[in-house]
Amino acid sequence: MAYVSSNRTTTLGLVDRLTEIRKDMADAWRAHRVYRQTLSELQGLSMRELNDLGLNPSMLRSIALEAAYGKRG
Repeated sequence: MAYVSSNRTTTLGLVDRLTEIRKDMADAWRAHRVYRQTLSELQGLSMRELNDLGLNPSMLRSIALEAAYGKRG
C-alpha cells in the first residue's frame, strides 16, 4: 500500500497555497507534455530503428514515463 505523508512547519496563507497549487499543476502539465512528446517520437520510429537502439515496442511507455517523471522505485 502506498501513501503520502506531508508535514508543514509553517502555515501558509490562502494566496500562498493557491500559488503553490498552481505551480504544482503547471509542473504536472509540463511533465505530461514531455511524456506525450517522447512517446509520440518513439512510436514514430521504425522497427529497424528501435532494434538499432536496443528497444522493443513494449518498452516505449516506460521509457517515456522515465523521461518525463524520472526513475521511480
